[in-house]
Amino acid sequence: MATLRLPGVVPSPRQDCERLRKAFQVVQTPPGTTTCLNVVLCCSCILDSWLGLGTDEKAVIKVLGHRNASQRRIIGETYQQLYNKCLIDDLNAELSGDFRKAVILWIYDPPERDARLANEALNSRSKGVNELQVIVEIACASSPHHLIAVRQAYSILFDSSLEEDIISNVPMPLQKVLVSLVSSYRYDKNVVDSAIANSEAAKLYEVIKTKKLDHDDFLSILSTRNVFQLKETFLHYKKNYGNSIDEDILNCGKGNLESILKVAIWCIDSPEKHFAEVIRASIVGLGTDEDSLTRVIVTRAEIDMMKVKGEYFNTNKTNLDSAVIGDTSGDYQDFLMTLLGTNV
Repeated sequence: MATLRLPGVVPSPRQDCERLRKAFQVVQTPPGTTTCLNVVLCCSCILDSWLGLGTDEKAVIKVLGHRNASQRRIIGETYQQLYNKCLIDDLNAELSGDFRKAVILWIYDPPERDARLANEALNSRSKGVNELQVIVEIACASSPHHLIAVRQAYSILFDSSLEEDIISNVPMPLQKVLVSLVSSYRYDKNVVDSAIANSEAAKLYEVIKTKKLDHDDFLSILSTRNVFQLKETFLHYKKNYGNSIDEDILNCGKGNLESILKVAIWCIDSPEKHFAEVIRASIVGLGTDEDSLTRVIVTRAEIDMMKVKGEYFNTNKTNLDSAVIGDTSGDYQDFLMTLLGTNV
């Protein structure tokens, strides 16, 4: 279930664009300065050509924080038509900090957004689990149709396929795992064969027992079976061998390969469990990993954030909203809380 809240009556794209344009054109008067009415009237006449004097961030949140992906896409197209300017460019110029990064990530069409996140992960200095799990999320916690759209967007944006860039930037054996996951096309219907699930649970057990976690049989099962079939396989695994499959994977070692495969299992079997853990890790201890926190809330607000909130509470015995409020501030906090369904 999504946490994004849409207004009962959604304004037209033109009205939203006009409101955003006005939000970018706020004239800010220094404290203690008296403003002449004539000056105000004069300024109102030239606002269309006079940007950068201040921004009404609350208005930006109120408009963009309450529109779904298709509505945001139409707003961006209408903004370009009305003002001959790119909305993302104006947002980049008018906003700042983590708030700006969150809003712009939200504005991107979901396939483009995920393509950019994948590219950022592949070009980061570190190629650890914290970075590469983004690619696993796209491959395993999204629909097959979305994954194809992401791969298409990636090729258009970066003149390279996602698979090619994984091969160029990620060492083995993680490379093999990630290429296998992003290259798949799973059947997206609820079709389950219990006999096959039992047989493939045995295959997975044998691979894990020998600690050959990049074995072709293991990756073939993980990357090609539909989500419902895999959930049945995981149930048979636990029933037949005592531990859950992710527990046995982590018992093989504590390296990146084991951790990435655990992420894949969680994203297939219980995405809310994975994303609740990413949020917890982003705010636990000193400091906050704003990029991870932003990514989860932005990418899941229209999908299953209500489930993520429930899983977060069950696991941590505390409210996710309170945790986010405790680790963020200002417009950034207001925007995240808006996506989480809170009235700001």
